[in-house]
Amino acid sequence: MLLETRRLSARYGDFQALFGVDIALGPGETVAVIGANGAGKTTLLRSIAGVLANAADEIVFNGEPIGALSAPKVMARGIAMVPEGRRLFPSLSVEENLLIGRHGRAVDGVWSLETIYELFPVLRERRDNPGTALSGGQQQMVAIGRALMSNPRVLLCDEISLGLAPVVIRDIYAAFPRILASGASVIVVEQNIGQALKVADRVYCLMEGRVTLTGTPASLTRDDIHAAYFGVAA
Repeated sequence: MLLETRRLSARYGDFQALFGVDIALGPGETVAVIGANGAGKTTLLRSIAGVLANAADEIVFNGEPIGALSAPKVMARGIAMVPEGRRLFPSLSVEENLLIGRHGRAVDGVWSLETIYELFPVLRERRDNPGTALSGGQQQMVAIGRALMSNPRVLLCDEISLGLAPVVIRDIYAAFPRILASGASVIVVEQNIGQALKVADRVYCLMEGRVTLTGTPASLTRDDIHAAYFGVAA
């Protein structure tokens, strides 16, 4: 496996958010993590990205323990995150927001300004606009493009469909095949179960900080997912 969490636990002060979470991501895979609000999905991504400190051996990337590394060092290894809420810099243009993604990872790869503009053509048209002056969907494209500018081996996507219209969600997820073709593997956190099942090779469900279900989309029934998501049978 390219990336694994091994009995991963995470805390915010005295509050424990994750309890012994095991997930795995193979090269070229898309793994979806689903669950209700407060299930621990964002905490899982923040832990992998180095935003939250963990024991070194609780997160293994490319055979090496990285759980104790800081976020800049994790990014330098090749893991980039698209955060919930996009978090663009309002004082910077679209292009300047994209260029920030290059800092901290000096590596050549598929992704550059030109290939990001090919992936999301509307951003080329808006390149000189303030990043936060765009629509929600266009801002999400900037956030994804910024992460891709580091040419990551693993892309972490946190609730990228949240608050967007269905047609916009479709357009954003239409970029996934090209992202995967570039050599990246993807972990996507989604509350939209239907969307998660469409793009994922494997699915994990979290509830109250624990994995309650895992499998391929084809192997999971609606009743399986309902029970894992809510803790009760449908």
